[in-house]
Amino acid sequence: MFLILGLIILLVAVIVAFVGVMGNLGSAHELTNDFSVFGYHVTSSTGALFLYGIAVGVVGLIGLYLLLAAVRRASRRSAGVSRRESKVVDRERDDLIQQRDAARAQAEESRADDRPADVPASGHRRAKWFGRTTHR
Repeated sequence: MFLILGLIILLVAVIVAFVGVMGNLGSAHELTNDFSVFGYHVTSSTGALFLYGIAVGVVGLIGLYLLLAAVRRASRRSAGVSRRESKVVDRERDDLIQQRDAARAQAEESRADDRPADVPASGHRRAKWFGRTTHR
């Protein structure tokens, strides 16, 4: 869709430029005042001046296109590096979480092995007084 719209706009711009240059050529459209650019005196018609303006605009657009292409390429490259780095960090975080969980499970097992038989898993000792079980 954007491609077709862009082509139509480009075609209209070329037609307008062509008609503008051709309509302003000849001795009837001479520049009457001194016109200079960087010390260079332009002594042609208004159509030629319009053509020079088009050329300068095209050169400017090419420069802008190259600048934006370089920025786009750099941002894609940095986004790819960022994605790779985040994958590495996520993988390391998951490994650390697994190591922590394994260490906790191992610590629980070693505590369960060291616990006397009358101590429940909650860690409270039971005392039996007169047939009742209470927690201290």
